[in-house]
Amino acid sequence: MLTGAIPTREQLVRRTSELVPLLRKNAPWSEEHRRIHDESIEAMAEAGIFQMRVPALYGGYECDARTMVEVATELARGDGATAWTASTYWIPSWMTVLFPEAVQQEIFSTPHVRMCGTLAPTGTAARAAGGFLVNGKWSFVTGAPHAHWQEVTALLPSDDGQPTTIMALVPTKELRIVDDWFTSGLAGSGSVSTVAEDVFVPAERVLLLDEVLNGQLPARASARSPIYRAPMLPVASVSPVGTVLGLARAAREVFFDRLDRRITYTTYPSQREAPLTHLQVAEAAMKIDETEFHVHRLAALVDTKAIEDSEWTLEDKVTSRADLGMAARLAKETVDLFAAASGGSSIYRNVPIQRIQRDIQAINLHAFIHPDTNAELYGRYLCGLEPNTDYL
Repeated sequence: MLTGAIPTREQLVRRTSELVPLLRKNAPWSEEHRRIHDESIEAMAEAGIFQMRVPALYGGYECDARTMVEVATELARGDGATAWTASTYWIPSWMTVLFPEAVQQEIFSTPHVRMCGTLAPTGTAARAAGGFLVNGKWSFVTGAPHAHWQEVTALLPSDDGQPTTIMALVPTKELRIVDDWFTSGLAGSGSVSTVAEDVFVPAERVLLLDEVLNGQLPARASARSPIYRAPMLPVASVSPVGTVLGLARAAREVFFDRLDRRITYTTYPSQREAPLTHLQVAEAAMKIDETEFHVHRLAALVDTKAIEDSEWTLEDKVTSRADLGMAARLAKETVDLFAAASGGSSIYRNVPIQRIQRDIQAINLHAFIHPDTNAELYGRYLCGLEPNTDYL
């Protein structure tokens, strides 16, 4: 199923950079209609964005973490919601390699396959002949309107009264999409809810979530590449982190596009001349540098340990979450600085900074990314306490 030469990191980043004007053009439409514009989806497919975490055996690119970061950064320069959607598609694509080869072949046979999902176990499962019946509702399912498959999690009752959490792959055509994504931030991401009503899932498309989180699954033939050696949660950490860096850079770009506006009720004919502006942009630029440090350190950790095939320590896992949270915090602080310096005219909907600010705020509120949650986790480790989460 190989479809040609695998593009280099530089080629993928260049292709993505060329999409920025299109994504910026479509961003207002996506926000208004609460899903990514079809034109943007098609352009990303043509650029190979959706094949980045697919095994080479099935025509994918097997991109490393640094490539994901740089591509997501460029996407977010164009539109945060589009970058967020693409980067969340990468996670279930990677997770599919944990399943048997027959399942991978079924899923990856779809050209430019797009997979959405969530780890929140808000569904229930019951055993049935040959598999399971799944019911439930999952919210915040980013990109569901354009996805072919969804990864769902559900609670399976057990004899001892302690339910087991399963992870299953379901075609989105077998789910009901609930059009409930009316939000202030990431509105264009189409993160709707989905509902399963007695959906049958064959046993081969079901895994135990504990085994996934603990890396207890057998090695698959398609998983020999280093990118599939990392634990799932560090992979989930590094996949979207480029988006926050891209939003910070986007805020800088759109701010400087309007730098020569005059400051009302002052004698400054251009904001460029005001000393306050110099202080604001210097502080914001340094915060972008700090964001880059945490983003690239996280990517380097994932890539280095994958190449070395070395064991992930608790410190490694906690640090990956800490870097994710800190990058999000610093990116938000950067965007807020530029937004505060953008003047009263920036509240108009046609000025991009207001959408960028709402998008970075939404990302910072994500339960897995929330800076305070990840800082607390890191602090617990530093104080010699056990983590208060299994999601490491």
